[in-house]
Amino acid sequence: MKALGLAGWSGSGKTTLLEALLPLFRARGLTVSTIKHAHHGFDLDRPGKDSFRHRAAGAHEVLVASEARWALLHENVGGEMDFASLFAHLSPVDLVLVEGFKRAPYPKIEVHRPALGKPPLWPEEPDIIAVASDAALPGCDRPVLALNAPALIADWVARHLPLAAPAQSA
Repeated sequence: MKALGLAGWSGSGKTTLLEALLPLFRARGLTVSTIKHAHHGFDLDRPGKDSFRHRAAGAHEVLVASEARWALLHENVGGEMDFASLFAHLSPVDLVLVEGFKRAPYPKIEVHRPALGKPPLWPEEPDIIAVASDAALPGCDRPVLALNAPALIADWVARHLPLAAPAQSA
């Protein structure tokens, strides 16, 4: 499986770009999954729900299933899992879009908005293969992609990774 990350400061537009890219890759016939890193604790459960009560009672894993989807809630005992371990848990797909895990070794596009006043990541991150920005970036030594043109970004990614549409059966 190929992974492509979207890295950048909070408020730069990583999620917005991911939401725009995902259907573009799907329209090419690719299967796509996502991984999102959360900096703070999160919970998919709600107090009072049976699955929440299972976890509160001490279950190490709780699998919740319905006709529409299933989710496995797994309690981390030894600390946060690394990117490679999490990636290995995914079912095979053509592309995994990753939001976060900016220090893990996989190709990333930095989403950079100079107006945020934050320094760019690309000078210190060798895995950043391009920068998507809403402004010119003098001195940037990576390809600069127009942040407001997700179709062009998808085309660039498809050529760079490379991503091929699945073979059509005759």
